[in-house]
Amino acid sequence: MKFKAFLTENGVTLLEKRFIPALEKMGKVCHVYLTRDHAFFLHNLLTNDGVQSIAEFRKESLFSDYRISSQTDDRIAFSLDLSLLFRALRSAAGISNHLQLKLVKKLPPNCTNPMPFLTFETKGYASAVIQDIPISRPLSRAQLLELQTALDDAQDLPKTLVGVSELERLQSFVERMKQLGEVMGIQIGRNGELGMKISSSLVTLGAEFKRLMVVGEGGSLTVVFQFFVPGSRQTDKSVSFHCRLPVLDPGS
Repeated sequence: MKFKAFLTENGVTLLEKRFIPALEKMGKVCHVYLTRDHAFFLHNLLTNDGVQSIAEFRKESLFSDYRISSQTDDRIAFSLDLSLLFRALRSAAGISNHLQLKLVKKLPPNCTNPMPFLTFETKGYASAVIQDIPISRPLSRAQLLELQTALDDAQDLPKTLVGVSELERLQSFVERMKQLGEVMGIQIGRNGELGMKISSSLVTLGAEFKRLMVVGEGGSLTVVFQFFVPGSRQTDKSVSFHCRLPVLDPGS
């Protein structure tokens, strides 16, 4: 099992500035899933506990000189602490934009068995810095199959897709609502309505978004984010990010 690649300057910016901080808010630990053509950051796909999130990158959007090989069809998956990954990215970005990643096994102090690490190596003009992030033992073939099946299921498009253009307004409303309680009621209509309501012992607060874009029929609690090429309104198809929220009461 081998993995080695160089993280590009754009890759460092995408992960450090945009994705890792957002992913860390959903959970401290996530799975990193590497294939021949893509890199995934996955939350809760195997546990179904809490918000499921999937961040998918084509290898070219993050890496150069990307090399991977394994006995599981050149696929490798492991879990890691996102705060350690963020710290390594932030410190490495300040040293050099030439950042190499690789999977290694090392013998930690006071241990008798080698442990797996994701190693960051940066080389400046006069020095080199190596940072080792501890990771879980890579998933077995059976575990990889389970993860891939969960990923395929989670990426199925919902039966109803509602496009919300005023994302900042929606986010601001949700931030205010969460002060009243921990459970929010959500209704999605076939004619482009998105209703949200939360109640406390003293007050009920709600909002309705109308005339939203609708594709298909039925209901969904999958949130899909679109990304654009910097400086344009052209969709960047090399990056995708979507979340599935657990439904406490599916209603009728």
